[in-house]
Amino acid sequence: MAAPSQPQKSTYDVIVIGAGIQGSFTAYHLAQRHKDTLLLEQFLLPHSRGSSHGQSRIIRSAYAQEYYSRMMPDSFHLWQQLEAETGTTLYRQTGLVLLGPPGEPELEACRKNLGVDEVLDATALAQRLPGFRLQPGQVAVLDSTAGVLFADRALRAVQEVFRRHGGTLRDGEKVLRIEPGATVTVTTSSGVYKAPRLIITAGAWTGALVEQLGLRLPLQPLRIDVCYWREKQPGSAGLGSVSPCFLTLGLSQAPHGIYGLPSIEYPGLMKVCHHHGSPTDPEKRDQAPSSAPRPDIAVLSSFISSYLPGLETQPAVMETCLYTNTPDEDFILDRHPKFSNIVIGAGFSGHGFKLAPVVGKLLCELSLGEEPSHDMAHFAITRFPNVLGAA
Repeated sequence: MAAPSQPQKSTYDVIVIGAGIQGSFTAYHLAQRHKDTLLLEQFLLPHSRGSSHGQSRIIRSAYAQEYYSRMMPDSFHLWQQLEAETGTTLYRQTGLVLLGPPGEPELEACRKNLGVDEVLDATALAQRLPGFRLQPGQVAVLDSTAGVLFADRALRAVQEVFRRHGGTLRDGEKVLRIEPGATVTVTTSSGVYKAPRLIITAGAWTGALVEQLGLRLPLQPLRIDVCYWREKQPGSAGLGSVSPCFLTLGLSQAPHGIYGLPSIEYPGLMKVCHHHGSPTDPEKRDQAPSSAPRPDIAVLSSFISSYLPGLETQPAVMETCLYTNTPDEDFILDRHPKFSNIVIGAGFSGHGFKLAPVVGKLLCELSLGEEPSHDMAHFAITRFPNVLGAA
């Protein structure tokens, strides 16, 4: 997607592979530091093949892990900065209800990290989230800072600012080969590019790219069913565009968690998804036969019949997305163990979009040899054994 005025050239200060939300924010931060940056994307933009498409994502301060909750104020600030730079609304504050059994450790950790004391029972929750029915004995915690990010709009916005700062974005160019060295050479389907620094943020395709650099990262791409559920009586479920999002924690029938967003993409339909999916090859994810069993749909249907009785129990619309999970579901944000001028951002495990402005800043700092602005201990490649092999 190089603009007509952009000269065709082959040498840059930094190359970023992958123009999803993480790579685009990384490139954005580099361009703001006046680094001549090339952002490469294998598919023609916009596309729905990866993890950054769709109209909505949840943004929340509530995290059980303190290291993520400490990053969220920075993330909110950077999202607001992008809104100001583009004059575009990217966030709608709706609040988020976290629900689960009383005393559930993750729920309690979220409550503690939020700094809230109030725990809602079924009656109090009904006032916040009409149409949602807590089961006996269950409780909820409210994250009032949370809301919805407009994902497609956000991706376009960050790419727009990147290019406004002089960055080069080239789509429809698949990376074929990476040759490490003091100057890294990247060969694509359309050209050969060189830079002293490389950052890889290729989502589900990252594992294959870093294998040629002698690195075997434990990344598992998952095919996720993104489901939208129709109200039985229009308007009856109280799920308008500013009703709260929700997230379940510690439910026995949904150990990976279920989350829901208000009616934004499709009026009268609520987005309710299982935070889990089926292992997939990202090149083949759209080839799954329609008759293949989808256990996640059964989990969601059962949940909706119990907790959201105002919705139909079969999805009205189904789309797909990719997660790329690590075994511990923490990100990988680190330099290559052998090639320090190659930085990798991967394994966002279905919860990375909201943190993309901070992730991009951290990857930029790593690439430029600066002190990272947040604690990186939980994101190191070395936490996984036996990742280095022969290139």
